[in-house]
Amino acid sequence: MVGQSGRAASHPTSRRSAATVRHDAVVAATSLPPVPYDATALRPDWAELPAGLRAAVTARLGGPVAAARVAGAGFTRGFAAVLETADGRRTFVKAASLAEQRHLVDWYAREAAVLDRLPAGLPVPRPRWTVTAAGWFAFGLDAIDGRTPALPWSPADLDATLTGYAEVAAALADPPAELVALGLPHLADLAREDILWWAEVAAGREPTPQLPAAARDRLPELVALESRLPGYAERGGLAHGDLRLDNVLVDRAGRAWFCDWNWICQGPAWFDLVSLLITAHASGLDADGLFAGHPAAADAPPDALDVTLAALAGYLLTSAAAGPTSASPHVRTHQRWSGERALEWLAARQRWTAAQQG
Repeated sequence: MVGQSGRAASHPTSRRSAATVRHDAVVAATSLPPVPYDATALRPDWAELPAGLRAAVTARLGGPVAAARVAGAGFTRGFAAVLETADGRRTFVKAASLAEQRHLVDWYAREAAVLDRLPAGLPVPRPRWTVTAAGWFAFGLDAIDGRTPALPWSPADLDATLTGYAEVAAALADPPAELVALGLPHLADLAREDILWWAEVAAGREPTPQLPAAARDRLPELVALESRLPGYAERGGLAHGDLRLDNVLVDRAGRAWFCDWNWICQGPAWFDLVSLLITAHASGLDADGLFAGHPAAADAPPDALDVTLAALAGYLLTSAAAGPTSASPHVRTHQRWSGERALEWLAARQRWTAAQQG
């Protein structure tokens, strides 16, 4: 979730299957985001890139670009597109300006290093090359012939995603040494430094965001809940760190692939599961049951779901109110929508209602 902010620029040992919970059981009203997840990005076209960069990328591709399909999902302004050569070879290419988008360059370089070290066989795209030219950095990776899942979630897409993530979480519970050697941050530290915001609101150092009626006057509870996240996050293997619907692709065979690995961190897989299932709750599905029945949540503390929802809600809602950003023009509205859905889910679990407010 860190990647969606724009403020400044796991041990699945259970034999339970993600498929044991009904994914089509509607338990709440459906809420859709203001802009579909596959249409949030504002990116340059291939023809808008510097000629020197296009020449360098073309050399890496082994032939001239015959077609370029720019990615519509995501919340940055970096170039991201599937480039196809005349002979039908396809490569997904990301690129950013060294001078104007240095943070994206760092993210892309980090992602390339992570993808190169993830365990073999996982449903993640693999890097092919990197290149620096004309003041830009670019890297190419496998092009996945897939699509961003639509909301509300279909049972097939959600089942594929949860099943795929169970595979990923199991592989990262005991990660390879060369991946850890990259110096991956700890989720516990990230929580203390950038995710926990309700305490700042309570202390008057951060404005109080607009809250749904059921969560008003619940600031003490929100502070208490989020404060437990750093301690809980000390345990676990590795987590994706930014697992949202727009970082998932479902291919033609129905398999889910997991993208955008620049926020990978040391921490429990159930954190990823919560951030992913916010959209399942928004789809009116039994997100409580999906979390409880997933292997990645087998070792989660009893209140881990509530703790993470509280932390993510505060993070997203205060980020949404943080003012202008150089990222996607839709990032703030999506942060608010996601934060409100997280807080509504938490309020339902805690049985907070507007009528109970004094």
